[in-house]
Amino acid sequence: MTFDNDMLPVEIVLHPSWWHAHAGISFDEDFFYHPARRVESERRMEAVLYERFGRYGLGADRDRDLPVIGAVHNAAGYLLSEMLGCEVRYRADAPPDIIPANRDRLDVDADAPFRSAAFKRYERLRDALKTRHGYLLGDINWSGVLNIALDLRGQELFLDMADAPEQVTSAFRNIATVIERFAAGIEAETGTSSISVNRTVRHFRRPVWLHSECSNTMISADDYERFLLPIDAAWSRRHRPFGIHHCGKDPHRFAASYAKVPHLDFLDVGWGGDIAELRKHLPKTFLNLRLDPVSITQMTPDEIRATIIRMVGQSGNPWLTGVCCINMDHTVSDAQIAAIFETVGELRQPFKTKSGLAPK
Repeated sequence: MTFDNDMLPVEIVLHPSWWHAHAGISFDEDFFYHPARRVESERRMEAVLYERFGRYGLGADRDRDLPVIGAVHNAAGYLLSEMLGCEVRYRADAPPDIIPANRDRLDVDADAPFRSAAFKRYERLRDALKTRHGYLLGDINWSGVLNIALDLRGQELFLDMADAPEQVTSAFRNIATVIERFAAGIEAETGTSSISVNRTVRHFRRPVWLHSECSNTMISADDYERFLLPIDAAWSRRHRPFGIHHCGKDPHRFAASYAKVPHLDFLDVGWGGDIAELRKHLPKTFLNLRLDPVSITQMTPDEIRATIIRMVGQSGNPWLTGVCCINMDHTVSDAQIAAIFETVGELRQPFKTKSGLAPK
């Protein structure tokens, strides 16, 4: 498909520990579910971003009370797992903790989650925001099929994949049904489904359907093709642009498998991935290049600059490349964050000049 996106979009997401230390924000249950707190928190986060990084375009909504349904400045999937029966614990300076259910059997009723207390709580939030403001914005991270299956079954799932593959296939299909119903319902209200998965998707004019496959790093490419590729393939036909979020260090291990998705429009490329290998298999896919939020805190601005230049060069097409760093904690400096934005800004200039987009 033809993309309608900014050239070399760049995004950051700060870990709750950063927000807690530098902005005094607490990520308790009310942060996610109290209607007034939801609006107040997002406005406060926008204001802090503007104070520190407004010169890079952040914080545009600092003066607006917006009915943002989910925490779009965070990176955490929790609600779907809770709807399906997991316990979720909230902490002041961290994302919600999902406590694995460790079920004896991965057996999923696709309708039950929408009768759960967790979903009813979400509905109360949704209705209160819509009543007060007349509309809704944002979305809620819907995680992914394998992620949620592991939350429900634990590590025994890997034995199930070998010993009871038909049962796993059926359960995965039901989890996918729950996800699709939930995410499509939010997108129908707000126009987006995946900003809370990766903020880079907000730079696309059409909403990206971004499937979190964080735990693919724990399975083989053959298992991906057997259990998950059919779901991704179907979603790629129904929801375009379609994307896969692979935050692990080995997305290249799945390059040939991901190339079998009929319409893989967007790929989150985990830190350490072989970008050139992915580009070889996915010449028309937007590659969103992820910097390592841990090592970046130990890097000088010059080292960050050199890393970004190398990665973007390996991806090639600046219209099919983005840069992000997700979940930087309270130890990251403003100078390190600035280096990300300034380097990408420098890289845009030659292309803008060549295409006539640079200011005269």
